[in-house]
Amino acid sequence: MGLIAIQKLANIVPQTGLGELYVRLLDYAARVEELRSPNELLDELHDVISRDLPLSVLAAARFPLKSGDWDAVQLGTSLFLHKDAPDGWWEEYRDLARGRCRPVLFLAQTCMASSTWTEVRRILQPIGGDQWGYELALKYGMRDGLTCPVGGRWVVVFWSRKDLSNILTRQLRIMIFAAASFAGLRLEQLAPLDPRRVTLRARLTPRELAVLRLVSTGAQTREIAKALDLGDETVRSHSKKAQTKLGARTRTHAVAEALRQSLIP
Repeated sequence: MGLIAIQKLANIVPQTGLGELYVRLLDYAARVEELRSPNELLDELHDVISRDLPLSVLAAARFPLKSGDWDAVQLGTSLFLHKDAPDGWWEEYRDLARGRCRPVLFLAQTCMASSTWTEVRRILQPIGGDQWGYELALKYGMRDGLTCPVGGRWVVVFWSRKDLSNILTRQLRIMIFAAASFAGLRLEQLAPLDPRRVTLRARLTPRELAVLRLVSTGAQTREIAKALDLGDETVRSHSKKAQTKLGARTRTHAVAEALRQSLIP
């Protein structure tokens, strides 16, 4: 979601009565490179969004290197809480979340949709102990929220005291998602570098990555060989080496691991 995409909303937003939000969003997009810290970035985003909507910034986090390994996410390096996040929520969430499924984050990590927590709950229909995340949110006054994945690397999370399903129109979600995308891209520049990601990306050669990308589209060995102007055996060799480096048992497993680690789009 880029600045041009936001500008295309110019003919829509004024009709919705949210022209001021549109203007502030454009200003945020234009100034995001000037923001020098994650806290400043989230503060500015909060100011842009919350002035017109019952929506507050909760946090931004980098997806863990291994899918589901949220214990590796550390406050101040790969997780940044907004100053207005409910006091005590993060500490209790962190303790309760160990070893449990996080359905909202799972959905965000596996697709690019911006879904409210209420909508995710309707989709997944958790029961019993699987509702712990929603119950904890309610305990801290968070009735609903919006989770925005950014580029497979970051997730920006908003919360609200109201049910957002009928408040956030399609146009509003596009605008909020755009703002979150700018924040996530800037966070990638500001957050401390994760050396594990750099090392793993460097271990896979461009050819190995290219083969995995084509495998992810369903292409067979002969089709990959033709697309990359390689021999069939060379393609199989690249595929096998990628599997070994990723600790994968099969080619499909290697593709899944590469996607989880954001090595291929």
